[in-house]
Amino acid sequence: MAEAHQAVAFQFTVTPDGIDLQLCHEALRQIYLSGLHSWKKRFIRFKNGVMTGVYPGSPAGFMVVVVSYMSYNKYKQLDPSLGLIAKLGQHIPISRYMSTDSQRIVGGVLVGTGLWVTIIMIMRNVLKSLLSWHGWMHARHGSVSWSTRLWMVMKVFSGRKPMLYSFQNSLPRLPVPSVKDTCRRYLESVRALMDDEQYERMKGLTKDFEKNLGPKLQWYLKLKSWWASNYVSDWWEEYIYLRGRGPIMVNSNYYAMDFLYVFPTSIQAARAGNAIHAIMLYRRKLDRAQIKPASFPALLSVPLCSAQWERMFNTTRIPGLETDILQHMNESKHIAVFHKGRFFKVWMFYDGRLLLPREIEQQMERILADKSEPLPGEENLAALTAGDRTPWARARETYFSRGKNKQSLDAIEKAAFFVTLDDTEQRFEPDNPVKSLDSYAKSLLHGKCYDRWFDKSFNLIVFKNGTMGLNAEHSWADAPIIGHLWEHVLSMDPVKLGYTEDGHCCGEPHPNLPGPQRLQWDIPAECQDTIQSSLTLARTLADDVDCHIFPFDDFGKGLIKKCRTSPDAFIQIALQLAHYRDKGKFCLTYEASMTRLFREGRTETVRSCTMETCAFVRSMIRDETVREERLKLLKMAAEKHQNMYRLAMTGQGIDRHLFCLYVVSKYLGEDSPFLKEVLSEPWRLSTSQTPLQQVELFDLVRHPEYVSSGGGFGPVADDGYGVSYIIVGENLINFHISSKHSSPETDSHRFGANIKQAMLDILDLFQLEKKAM
Repeated sequence: MAEAHQAVAFQFTVTPDGIDLQLCHEALRQIYLSGLHSWKKRFIRFKNGVMTGVYPGSPAGFMVVVVSYMSYNKYKQLDPSLGLIAKLGQHIPISRYMSTDSQRIVGGVLVGTGLWVTIIMIMRNVLKSLLSWHGWMHARHGSVSWSTRLWMVMKVFSGRKPMLYSFQNSLPRLPVPSVKDTCRRYLESVRALMDDEQYERMKGLTKDFEKNLGPKLQWYLKLKSWWASNYVSDWWEEYIYLRGRGPIMVNSNYYAMDFLYVFPTSIQAARAGNAIHAIMLYRRKLDRAQIKPASFPALLSVPLCSAQWERMFNTTRIPGLETDILQHMNESKHIAVFHKGRFFKVWMFYDGRLLLPREIEQQMERILADKSEPLPGEENLAALTAGDRTPWARARETYFSRGKNKQSLDAIEKAAFFVTLDDTEQRFEPDNPVKSLDSYAKSLLHGKCYDRWFDKSFNLIVFKNGTMGLNAEHSWADAPIIGHLWEHVLSMDPVKLGYTEDGHCCGEPHPNLPGPQRLQWDIPAECQDTIQSSLTLARTLADDVDCHIFPFDDFGKGLIKKCRTSPDAFIQIALQLAHYRDKGKFCLTYEASMTRLFREGRTETVRSCTMETCAFVRSMIRDETVREERLKLLKMAAEKHQNMYRLAMTGQGIDRHLFCLYVVSKYLGEDSPFLKEVLSEPWRLSTSQTPLQQVELFDLVRHPEYVSSGGGFGPVADDGYGVSYIIVGENLINFHISSKHSSPETDSHRFGANIKQAMLDILDLFQLEKKAM
């Protein structure tokens, strides 16, 4: 095989005349190009580190400050340093290489450097203070107050052409709310869910905590907030994600879908070629920090934290007996590919350059044409990543720590990302929309339980008919980060990269490209038993998931804005109405909000089931309530929701604070009935909006179909619902609903019908048709 020849750099034989050395010039050439590529990346990283480290200053600014300072000193014959240059010069020895004039120049450069660093620190601290002010959030939508206009002076201090990580040192730290405020808002959030007796009991527990144990725990948390970059994120990653011992498939990993109505090509290898090439181009931009920093909102461009981008590629979750770890490689030049029970290693570079789409398609064609059978235990191997974590950790240590098994596992875990060439067909079918979308979602969420490597940062899944999607591991980052990558891929695939008339990638195959490397395994029978146990558990979990995806196209954010209501608040209130009709009761509701306005921020919870929302829902249930009263209650509920969202985004949420207080209590060995009860409350309705972040990449006016249909996740509670939604353009909202078949209380399709009806009923309150007449 071609790759076998490329693997040998040189050969030698011993003859009577001495050693006969035969060098393979092509192999040495590839080694040279590979080394050159690595050194280029190191230089780029070093340069980017310097640029980011001095931001909002720049090396050019250094030259301007130093030259201006020296010129002023020379031509004005004045010393603005008040003698500091002369004092520095005295400590620089005079020699034949260093004259008195040279002393003055060196001293002037040192003083100019100090001045430049001082200017940078002043600009950075002013910018940090400006970014700590969030008064702009309270302005009415579409208007800019005078205080906000004055605040926008921050653009003067934010530098020019920022790179991805430029703002990291200027972002403020996440503030720690007071125990009193958190306790007050907690009681307010559960009032609608408790009767008077339950509420009085919880009120007593809360007051006792606020007075006694709370201040002690708060002191430790304050100390951590002064010392650490973020007082929440490291504990959140460790205790919520990495210490979980149950399966991450369904319970943690989430998925992202392809276009809904657009099918660029039906050739599986070609779709994989364009998608993989687009992903690798994104990785190159990420390595060079050339991705534009995310910001919010569009009008003000307030920078968001970019820390989560660091582990997007070359990252794997490694199982442990008690806790997992995230293994991140600085560089990886290959991907791992799975097809029909076999694993392959595919190099992404040749001749010192990234493979072109047609060349990647060529590699995928070779894998698809490979008729070899899986080795014993190989086909279901990835089921270990779908089952419980502890058996996987034991199996990894026992059977994959040496020999060919270790080499093959390293090839997967150290890959840039994982690719599955799925042998099933998934697609939105207009004649059978419900069943086709439900099947598509379940395939992305869990597949066959052995054809996804759930530990990788993300899996690219390309189906037999050319449809594709992602499955992402959750601990390293939140959904908007992987969504940013996915938007880049979808915007490049059919338009910028394109396909030939017969559906292949543009370009020509490479005549000398070495083929993929088949990974080798030696899996003993005992390990195969562990694999089978994990697969059985994973299949039970997967079969229990009830997925329902439906495009809501009766109206979108265009009409909602005419109601002068926040689209997110409108949808969240509709979900509450739908849930009450579905179950006949309210429940604790989780809506994810980001805290990336702060350094290393991740998420906070918006408790969407408020007293105001419940009052509105009850008014919709009672037939005697007049429309004007319902509209008044709706407005109050929407305003309350928006205010809670603002509090969550600005570090004034309650759930991350309570979580960290609970962690501190465990470290101190203190038992808190209040915290124990709060942290054990189930989220029976878990919701999240998938934001469309890079609107400029898509022409949603002329081509609204050229955008992702969003993604979803599994149910959080055994008797609850998981709901994800994406607002696409002005006239479409896609809903992704999940629950469990085993629960008699839930039915994803029934809940979907209730959501649709709730959306229509709320819109009817505004009587937009009559206003248009």
